[in-house]
Amino acid sequence: MPPRSRRAPTEAEAAALASTVRLRIIRMTGVEPLTNAQIAELLGRDPATTLHHVRKLVRHGFLEPLPARRGTRGAKEIPYRSTGLSWSLDGAGGDPAASEAMLRAYLDEVGRVGAAGLRQTRLVVRLDPADATAMRDELEAVLERYAALPAVPDGEAVAVYLSVYPGGNRPDAGGVDMGA
Repeated sequence: MPPRSRRAPTEAEAAALASTVRLRIIRMTGVEPLTNAQIAELLGRDPATTLHHVRKLVRHGFLEPLPARRGTRGAKEIPYRSTGLSWSLDGAGGDPAASEAMLRAYLDEVGRVGAAGLRQTRLVVRLDPADATAMRDELEAVLERYAALPAVPDGEAVAVYLSVYPGGNRPDAGGVDMGA
C-alpha cells in the first residue's frame, strides 16, 4: 500500500495540536466516541476546561460531533469522535510547541499505563544516510498500513508512539551502537 499523502498543518491546525490535552483528546476519541463529561473524567479535568479544548478541535476539523443522545439522567449528551485529520498531517509541522505537546501527551498516557503495561524496545545503530532514510520510511509504512485498516468496534486498542532520534552520546555524533 502506498503511503498516505500528508500535508503540512495550517497555522491554526498547528496551534490546535500544540496542546498535550488536545492531543490526548484526539487519541482517546479515536478509540471510541466520548462525551465532554467522559473526556473530563478520563483526563481528571474540569468539564468547562475540556469543553474549550473540544470546541477548538471541532472548529479545526480534528473532532466531529455525533448525534446527540440522552444520558443516564436524561441530560442531552454529545459524543465526539476523532476525524483522523491529525494522521494526515505531516507530524508536528516542525512546530516545536506541537512536538513538545506530542511528547508530553505520550508521557502522560504511558504514565497512566505504567512500565509493566508497555511493550518496549530500543535500538541504536550506525547506518549510512540511505539506509537511515530507508529505515524511517519502512517504519512509517508499517504504521500507515495499520492506520488504513478499518476500525474493529470491539477490537483491542493499540497505541504506538515512534520516535527516531540521533543515537550518539554527543550532540554532534551520529549513532553509536549501544546495544538493545
